Amino acid sequence: MLFARSVAVRFFLLALTFFLLARSDQVEASQQPFVEWLKGLNEEAAKKGIRKEILVSALTGVKLIPRVVELDRKQPEFSLTFSQYMERVVPNSRVNKGRKKLAENRALLEEVGVKFGVQPRFIVALWGIETDFGRVTGGFKLIPALVTMAYDGRRSKYFRRELINALKILNGNHIRVNDMVGSWAGAMGQCQFMPSSFLNFAIDYDGDGRKDIWSTKADVFGSAANYLSSSGWKRDQTWGRAVTLPDGFASELANLKVKKTINEWQAIGVRRDNGSDLPRRDMKASIVYTEGEGSSAYMVYDNYRTILKWNRSTYFAVAVGTLADRIGGR
Repeated sequence: MLFARSVAVRFFLLALTFFLLARSDQVEASQQPFVEWLKGLNEEAAKKGIRKEILVSALTGVKLIPRVVELDRKQPEFSLTFSQYMERVVPNSRVNKGRKKLAENRALLEEVGVKFGVQPRFIVALWGIETDFGRVTGGFKLIPALVTMAYDGRRSKYFRRELINALKILNGNHIRVNDMVGSWAGAMGQCQFMPSSFLNFAIDYDGDGRKDIWSTKADVFGSAANYLSSSGWKRDQTWGRAVTLPDGFASELANLKVKKTINEWQAIGVRRDNGSDLPRRDMKASIVYTEGEGSSAYMVYDNYRTILKWNRSTYFAVAVGTLADRIGGR
């Protein structure tokens, strides 16, 4: 009971902290009339080197989008369990489609994979989970969406930075303002990069002078691979595997901070999910639960940590790895 109360108090204090931070951010943004705020944005962007014609085309007549605010503030009525999430994100139909996409683009994917040291099946898996292989990339005009998020106030500082970054992308002539579409929160293209990720990791793989993650597969695959490679991907390793844990397994060992060799996990009693011995490889791994003690367990390697840099969700990282394995016939 004491532990439960302690956890509840910590959650309350954490929620209160986020609420106060959001409120302080909101006061800073929303006290200012939109016209004045927009004028200040134009001045800031100009000082950061954004050309006047870009500012005119992107910000003249821009309007706030109430639907974006609604989506940002909407709280889900329930959370998916891990099994529900996996059924939704890694269905057989997506596995089959992923295998087809891998075959259709094999030459390009293998070329990109060799250049960046990333196995093609992982590039395809990320592509599939993020946008269903480029089919669903978001239907919002990115600049108005980011303007709305930056002005709204809940996370105005963060989204103002992303808005400036989006203007920098336009300034680099990578895409036209009317073609710059994405999610309501600002994620763009077939690999769903935020503008900051675009500036850090997007590449012009086909050499046409533009980093086109919206419609050019070479740039999409190259940018995704560059993100993983720059974030620490190891070309000679996979991501992890489902495992079974022995009776009496100490739950504190299921932590990314705890690293042991595969042989050490074997000695403790950890086995593959089919009950067979773990692979014989001289590398370290960690054990993670998907939903806390007693839930599905995975033994994960450093590439799993790299996937977490793309998206911090355990569900997401396991789904990417699982889809990659199934696409690759593993």
